Amino acid sequence: MEFGLAFASSAGTEGDTALEICKIAEKVGFESVWGGEHVIFPSSIDSKYPYTSDGKVPATKDTLIHDPLIWLAYVASAAPTLRLGTCILILPQRNPLILAKEISSLDYLSGGRVELGIGVGWLKEEFEALSVPWERRGARTDEYVRALQALWGGTDVEFHGEFVNFDPVTCTPRPIQDRLPILVGGDSPAAIRRAAKLADGYYPGTGDFNELQKLIQAVRQAAEDQGRDPSEIKIHAHYSSFPGNDDSEEVERMRSIGVGRLMVPAFFFAGPDGFERLELFGEDVISAVGE
Repeated sequence: MEFGLAFASSAGTEGDTALEICKIAEKVGFESVWGGEHVIFPSSIDSKYPYTSDGKVPATKDTLIHDPLIWLAYVASAAPTLRLGTCILILPQRNPLILAKEISSLDYLSGGRVELGIGVGWLKEEFEALSVPWERRGARTDEYVRALQALWGGTDVEFHGEFVNFDPVTCTPRPIQDRLPILVGGDSPAAIRRAAKLADGYYPGTGDFNELQKLIQAVRQAAEDQGRDPSEIKIHAHYSSFPGNDDSEEVERMRSIGVGRLMVPAFFFAGPDGFERLELFGEDVISAVGE
């Protein structure tokens, strides 16, 4: 079982705390660290956040939300063995050619450690502020993935699609990894189809174990329907038990349904003595799993 520190940029918000949380995570056995994103926080939000019962996003106008790629680049050298992931980068809001350069530069400079977690977004007001069409954002996302992979694949690449269109170009540096892993986040049928069709990993947002089982079964069946081996898709899942509450049982039941990487929310370790609790989690949970 692998352990990723999810939304680490939400706990390591200052320059010193960003470096420290990654150094501690590396020391205690995490193998990856992840940053989330929102470009802006609209003053008025009617969109429903899909992962809380009241539909409200667990953030305020004062919440610091760093750009995940800049945050990951900042911490990359502080913890040189950690993989660097986004959870989740809102792909349809990004220019795919610029993003191809940013991701490949980070992968190249970090020695091939980047994983790109993507989603289509839930916050319509953010799309409107960015002047990005809300409609067909799923189709836009799929095409952007294909464009990214084409740009990373070689020289003199051209692409002609509905949303992306360019004559032969070359993007350097290219990623060190032969296939830079792409994770698809989301619990919707469209997210499941997207993960089964083009992703290397699937990252549902639910914290409900029974619902998680259903989603894992669905993505495996969808992969088979696409002619893929379901084992090619690494399953990610939130560590939903607050640290200290039946940790070993939580890990084992996740392992039993095929979860390959447990994503431990960094906000578990926010506040006073949070980093001490992060060290204890490594000793009590991650080390125990490895024994």
